[in-house]
Amino acid sequence: MTKRWFLARLLAAGTAAAALSVGLVLPAHAADETPDALVQRLSSEVLDALRNDKSIKAGDVDKIMVLVDKTIMPNVNFRRMTAAAVGPGWRQASPEQQQRLQEEFKQLLVRTYAGALAQVSDQTVSVKPLRAGAEDKDVLVRTEVRGRGDPVQLDYRLEKTPGQGAGWKIYNLNVLGAWLVETYRSQFAAEINAKGIDGLIQTLSARNKGNAARG
Repeated sequence: MTKRWFLARLLAAGTAAAALSVGLVLPAHAADETPDALVQRLSSEVLDALRNDKSIKAGDVDKIMVLVDKTIMPNVNFRRMTAAAVGPGWRQASPEQQQRLQEEFKQLLVRTYAGALAQVSDQTVSVKPLRAGAEDKDVLVRTEVRGRGDPVQLDYRLEKTPGQGAGWKIYNLNVLGAWLVETYRSQFAAEINAKGIDGLIQTLSARNKGNAARG
């Protein structure tokens, strides 16, 4: 794979690997934060952590988990992301199966993130002007990751959530023209059609165990 693709995987997976948002409260300033400002802040914090922490750059999964749990987790609707990736089968899954799917999907994305970290250095993120009205509840934030080589397109879909923990939350990402949720949906659909929901869970679990064994 090219370094450009590794970079895209890093930033997309790093954001998507946020854990479940149920019951979490956003930082006080986040409720009033605009979606483009949120994306800029998260991108900068992830890249700053990469520059300043050698163990994160080396792919230390435990450190990466701490990073995404602290920095990214409150700002992603991971339940919605997982449900969309699973597709129609999500509604047929039991609560226990849905929980397992979220856990295994998170591990898959975090491992992808860890594997890509060592390939990245000296990148910056430029957030393009937001095209949205003040009353919009669902927006697209476009960014461009710049460094060596060609710029990388990385866009985010966000929704504005009400109530406790109100604020903008990411639920999908576009990496080099491919939406992350739709990419996984086609893979997951094949597994569900062949083996059912439990079969998908087993496949994800086996892949995660294999990735962990390879370090």
